[in-house]
Amino acid sequence: MEPLIDRARAFPQRAGRDLDGLATGQSPQALFITCSDSRVVPTLITGADPGDLFELRTAGNIVPPYRADAAAGETATIEYAVEVLGVRDVVVCGHSHCGAVGAVVRGDDLSVTPAVRSWLRNADPSVLRADGTDVFDPTVAGPVQRHVLAQLEQLRGYPGIARRLLDGRVRLHGWFYEVHTGLVLAHRADSGLFLPL
Repeated sequence: MEPLIDRARAFPQRAGRDLDGLATGQSPQALFITCSDSRVVPTLITGADPGDLFELRTAGNIVPPYRADAAAGETATIEYAVEVLGVRDVVVCGHSHCGAVGAVVRGDDLSVTPAVRSWLRNADPSVLRADGTDVFDPTVAGPVQRHVLAQLEQLRGYPGIARRLLDGRVRLHGWFYEVHTGLVLAHRADSGLFLPL
């Protein structure tokens, strides 16, 4: 923890730019939804500065179903990003070697982590296990990519996003990040493939 504390103390000097402008408000370029995995660092991947990304990090980059009557922090974050901040681009970024997706694909026993087990019920095992060989791939690339597409579909069920998709005020992007190479792939609707950015 000490190295983190030391870097936090030095941040004002390291920032290298005037942060005063951030006190007046925010207008992020994108909502970036990704996994809580410590190896996935949105600002590092995108080179974003403070104020550029509105981030939502969840185990397995899961987007829960929209429910206004039983809202969760994830739902509130997405709603705030589009309704209040007017974010025009939403990225769902999955990653290789994802423990959450891997657990669903393999059918891991999660009885020691009941909250995790409950949360992962939001991931559709039939989508993740579409190719039976994926269970042997440690990168779980295929399942993660299918999972990203499922989360984009889930986002389409959010009223604010659905309205903005209809009139072109928001765009959805599916990304896949390889933690072992740093490569970022984006889903291309025309080919149905994830290809390098």
